[in-house]
Amino acid sequence: MSHFLKIPRNNLLLPLQAVANIVEKRHTLPILSNVLLEKSGESLTLTATDTDIQVKTSTASEIGSDDGQITVNARKLLDILRALPETADVQLSLEANAQAAAPRSAAADARLTPETGRMSIRAGKARFMLQTLPAADYPRMKIEADSATRILISQQVFKALLDQVAYAMAQQDIRYYLNGLLLVADGSTLRAVATDGHRLAYAETTLENPVAARQEIIIPRKTVQELSRQLADNSEALEVLIGPAQITFRFASIELASKLIDGKFPDYERVIPQALPHMLLLERAAFHDALSRAAILTSDKFPGVRLVLEDKVLKIVTSNSEQEEAQEELEVDANGQAIDIGFNITYLLDVLNHLDSEHIEWHFSDSNSSILITAPDNSHFKYVVMPMRI
Repeated sequence: MSHFLKIPRNNLLLPLQAVANIVEKRHTLPILSNVLLEKSGESLTLTATDTDIQVKTSTASEIGSDDGQITVNARKLLDILRALPETADVQLSLEANAQAAAPRSAAADARLTPETGRMSIRAGKARFMLQTLPAADYPRMKIEADSATRILISQQVFKALLDQVAYAMAQQDIRYYLNGLLLVADGSTLRAVATDGHRLAYAETTLENPVAARQEIIIPRKTVQELSRQLADNSEALEVLIGPAQITFRFASIELASKLIDGKFPDYERVIPQALPHMLLLERAAFHDALSRAAILTSDKFPGVRLVLEDKVLKIVTSNSEQEEAQEELEVDANGQAIDIGFNITYLLDVLNHLDSEHIEWHFSDSNSSILITAPDNSHFKYVVMPMRI
């Protein structure tokens, strides 16, 4: 048996949690359910991939351990580590398959590697055995760094940019280019746009170091979700490398690389209304709470809400197929405007959940046209919603 690694439980659990999220529970290729462990000197590198996204991170391991590489089931290893005491020291060892236990010639022993067998996991008196697969068979993405456009931005700013628009991405739409987020780097401006064809979210921020050439790419939905989960809410640096068919993010000890969606994103500038005649200022929290209560009596298949504005009162009305109904009223400063318009209530709650402004501005013209939602304290955010018949 070959001693592969000895490490405190948390020193292995935390980096494993950072990479294991992208591993699919069921996959046509068994090795894609595994995490790649590479031990070199005092460093242990963990890599996970689904062939479209690759996440890699490193941690310190015991000095003097054997160097080597192996792949093992990510979910099972993660569950084992979570079940162990926090103060446990974990020892990983590799052993050959049972077939290798019989006497072998010197030539056969020379060909035998730990990759053909199992991994032993020991902590105190607990012992687990997991099957392994050869590291040589593990698919690895080549990072396109040399020809990439480089962007430096804080994790906090980029995370906020994603969070303002990511909820508007499509899910499994036949228009595959909508199942992701458009990222546009143009001079000193970085824009993020997402749409599912019924609503569109737009946000932008300023880059301290302008890009020389305009970049316009579509980042897959799963990559965006993983970034939102991984990025920290602090000012630590995030390096973004944009290549012809790949984007790479480097932050803290993590490197996340992803393929890009090859397609033409809709012209978002034509979708955003430029001049709407009416504007209503609403208190975000009060509007959100009223919608949340009204949403209780909507139908799952038809989550519609009517917004009726008249006589300085905004009525929020919902109903369902069982003839149940909810109505809320908010006093507003409407200045004579009137409208009766329907929406998917989820689309309204989504934007209110992802804004932290005290007020929102509702721009509109008539009941057949899209509305525009903005924030008085954030001129770089826009949200467009199409009406629905109710």
